[in-house]
Amino acid sequence: MLAALPLRAERIDVAAGGAALVQAIASAVDGDELILAPGLHQGPVTLDKALSLIGAEGARIDGGGVGSVITVDVPDVVVRGLIVTGSGRSHETIDSGIKLTKRATGARVEDNDLSDNLYGIDIHGARDALVSGNRIEGLRLRHMNSRGNGIYVWNSPGAVVENNEIRFGRDGIFSNTSKRNTYRGNVMRDLRFAIHYMYTHDSEITDNISIGNHLGFALMYSDRIVARDNISINDRDYGVMLNYTNQSDIFGNLVTGDAEKCTFIYNSHRNLLAQNRFENCGIGIHFTAGSERNTITGNAFIGNRTQVKYVGTTDVEWSYEGAGNFWSDHPAFDLDGDQRADSAYRPNDLMDHILWSQPAAKLLLGAPAVQLVRWSQANFPATLPGGVVDSHPLMAPVAIEVPQSYMSLAKVTPIWRNERTDDDTDPLKSH
Repeated sequence: MLAALPLRAERIDVAAGGAALVQAIASAVDGDELILAPGLHQGPVTLDKALSLIGAEGARIDGGGVGSVITVDVPDVVVRGLIVTGSGRSHETIDSGIKLTKRATGARVEDNDLSDNLYGIDIHGARDALVSGNRIEGLRLRHMNSRGNGIYVWNSPGAVVENNEIRFGRDGIFSNTSKRNTYRGNVMRDLRFAIHYMYTHDSEITDNISIGNHLGFALMYSDRIVARDNISINDRDYGVMLNYTNQSDIFGNLVTGDAEKCTFIYNSHRNLLAQNRFENCGIGIHFTAGSERNTITGNAFIGNRTQVKYVGTTDVEWSYEGAGNFWSDHPAFDLDGDQRADSAYRPNDLMDHILWSQPAAKLLLGAPAVQLVRWSQANFPATLPGGVVDSHPLMAPVAIEVPQSYMSLAKVTPIWRNERTDDDTDPLKSH
């Protein structure tokens, strides 16, 4: 019986330089804690025992440009407090600073600094992994699609990615073919997409900050998502995009800062958009491709050059149980004091439909005939075409504040204004 008991876990100090780290891993047993001294440690390394790999301040593992710097291939490993650099450059093998294989169940990757890696952290099939408090700086190759993602999650149910700072590279968090994941409290800057969902279901995106990216939160081919209390500041194309996304709750998010479109909803059904604030974009919400049975209520559309872009032949009601949305361009009045405007709001008229379907008609914008059509529709509502109708507009907008700690970042000119890449493509095709 005594022989069957595991040996008591030990703390092992690992000196910098040479192959000391590789040798320490080879001689360690499950449960040992390896403390890496400040300085350079030679990689790449594979953890095939349940170890804790912990760095003293200034401890760095460099992979020398070969494969992944640290590969975790057993359950219950901890990687904490390290500087991780120098992965390979192969997309085929997903060369990363830290890679968690499908055997790395329950791995914890915490408080590391990762730079000069193709991918930052690859959670590749590891169930119930935790990636928390890491600082990841990606590559700045001219071709953005040649860069790797900050954190790549593939088929890793239960993975939690929280409180990480990610800058440069391709996507901040790319979640593909997974479920029951939580992404919260991450700050992502100067990327293509902050969070990119593909075929990820029953998951949660909360309290994340996207600053100066091409696109903030791209939810694609995914169902039953909760995206709550996220902020998009100065993103270029869209703040929030739903593409083939269904039965999801998009709640309490803020998009601000001159994006082309605050929100783009494409072929997405039975979603709830509530209590969001969309302001100062080219288009507040672009609603297209037959999206149906969505509930849109309690949102604020403020100062967008076009509040809604929607072309349809039937009326689509954007209120729920007597509560609509706030529209900054609606000359509303509230005689009965119920905080609902006494007149309905229609964001688009017949000329909008003509201009969107026939762009050449913009040459006629100043013509008296165009002005006559718009005057007629304003005064004779029966002549209005089908489209969005908010029968119960709100008198006051929902308030969502940017945390004070991010106010200075919000004022910085986004990198995309000055840094040109060779893949400025349609976000619907660029994945």
